[in-house]
Amino acid sequence: MIVKEDFLNRLRQYFGLNLYEVRTWTALLSRGVSTAGELSDIGNVPRSRAYDVLESLEKKGFVVMKLGKPIKYLAVEPQEVVIRVKKLVKQNSDVKIKKLEDLKGSDVLNELNSLYKQGIEFVEAADLSGAIRGRHNLYTHLDLMVKNAKKSVTLMTTSKGFLRKVEALKSELEKLAKKGIKIRIAAPISKENANAVNEISKIAEVRNNEGIKARFVIIDSKEIMFMALDDEEVHPSYDLGIWVNTPYFATALDNMFNSCWKDLEPASKALTKIK
Repeated sequence: MIVKEDFLNRLRQYFGLNLYEVRTWTALLSRGVSTAGELSDIGNVPRSRAYDVLESLEKKGFVVMKLGKPIKYLAVEPQEVVIRVKKLVKQNSDVKIKKLEDLKGSDVLNELNSLYKQGIEFVEAADLSGAIRGRHNLYTHLDLMVKNAKKSVTLMTTSKGFLRKVEALKSELEKLAKKGIKIRIAAPISKENANAVNEISKIAEVRNNEGIKARFVIIDSKEIMFMALDDEEVHPSYDLGIWVNTPYFATALDNMFNSCWKDLEPASKALTKIK
């Protein structure tokens, strides 16, 4: 049996198998039923590992052990394997989520918070900074920043960036708006994002920014996240954000934003023009 390495790697990603498991499974699929020794030879798996690998596959629902001597193994239909794996992943996920939820208010979390508060006291303000790579990680950190806002959230972004931020941050921004926290967003307004502009305008002040191409977020004139690359030219996996917690720089950037903000066109006027 010859199976391309690329195919094996894809199976490992989809089903969460190691190399020996995926080799043994595909070998059994090609035979339907076989002994551990035969599968070891076909799949190029050490004989000393063959039974351990098959036992693991059996527990995961990929194979069935037949009664009798010699012991043989029967392949489960791939479509059924997918169903079993989905169920197992969900069960494991539910268990992990339950454990994490149980941490709320627990001694473990209180101890972790205590350690963090003690440690943060020794951190210089200049050290509260970092580079964050990958758009998923950027938005995870942005979500945390927004959650902690006490006075204001100031956002400048691109047309597509506006859509992404509305999708990722809308629920948190709605909570802030109910608390009376000031939210301002400057972005190019177009037909592409018009619906999102209408929706977010209920909780934030939005203005049309066509002259300045920039992406940044300022929280409470203290904390900044600015994106270093053009989102039209960079793959999401390589997008890069610089996070800085410094009132001095944040206040300066906020003041510059205010100077631009007063000259920007209100969203309602910009939307009228593009209809």
